[in-house]
Amino acid sequence: MTTDKDFNPMYVMKSLNINPPSADKTNPFSTFEMGKLWASYMGNSMSIQILSYFQQHCEDEDIKLLLENGLALSKDFVQRIEGFFKNENFPIPIGFTQEDVNLGAPRLYADEFYVHYLKYASKAGMSLYAVAVPLVMREDVREFFIYCNQCASIFLGQINSVLMEKKYISAPPKIPTPKGVELVDKQSYLNGFMGEIRPLQALEIIHLWDNIENNVTSTALLLGFHQVVQDKKVKALFKRGLTMTDKAVKQYKEKLHLEHIQSPAHLDHLVTPSTYTPFSDKIMLFHKVDMFAMKIRSFGNSLAVTARRDINGLYARTLINIGLFVDDGMNILIDKGWVEAPPKAFDRW
Repeated sequence: MTTDKDFNPMYVMKSLNINPPSADKTNPFSTFEMGKLWASYMGNSMSIQILSYFQQHCEDEDIKLLLENGLALSKDFVQRIEGFFKNENFPIPIGFTQEDVNLGAPRLYADEFYVHYLKYASKAGMSLYAVAVPLVMREDVREFFIYCNQCASIFLGQINSVLMEKKYISAPPKIPTPKGVELVDKQSYLNGFMGEIRPLQALEIIHLWDNIENNVTSTALLLGFHQVVQDKKVKALFKRGLTMTDKAVKQYKEKLHLEHIQSPAHLDHLVTPSTYTPFSDKIMLFHKVDMFAMKIRSFGNSLAVTARRDINGLYARTLINIGLFVDDGMNILIDKGWVEAPPKAFDRW
């Protein structure tokens, strides 16, 4: 049985009796506060529209509750950020509105997909909030991002509980418990293409699994978007994204399957054949460009803990492909006049 002491850091650390200048809420926003609040506003204003549509077509009560919680969190975050912006006379972004969603459109995804999507989107949001915490100096804004991170952590716990209870995902893979401490004493530890190739280590398995999980969800979302998007250039980009993501998933799955380790299943069967669009082309393209850009951080994390050269090679090629996709997507967004510029430095030239 756990107690308050078990997970309270102040039982371990001593309090610091200093009130730094950054604690003054009258200090103007720095670059860090502006940038992270702006990005969080854009992402959550998008989520409000996406989840509002999902709610219209959900029959499972547990999943409906998850959607309600996700929507409530996004609305709460947006409202709090608007408060920060108003206090600083900072222009509130347009973001995404009810014009970007048709709540009367037919169902595009099955209920089960919503749970996978919520995990996919929440992990991306959590990475944004977690990075903000050590960078933001103004105390009230830092507390906000700590709050966002805590909410996302609790919400992800609810999502995982539903996924496991309803058997929507496989149990995490198991490997043997080490018999003792083992030092790496051969350069072959890094091999992957030829020579002596060692089994996958735990961190490599985790990140392969995570990247597969993210990408099978991304593929299903993109498949639905590709069915309903109107603009021909965006449709062609989505088709390219589908091909690229499907190829990456097959390569990552193969690495696990060669060692008889299961991997997350495909989710394409959770997309209905509907071609009636529930979303504007603008929000769908922004969503995929934004989420593909988030993948760059995820693959960077994977590269940092992966030692086998064959897997690092896969991640490196994926990063190049993602970079090209994001660049082409941004060009379309700019051509269409769909991009709001983030806060920028003085133009001294």
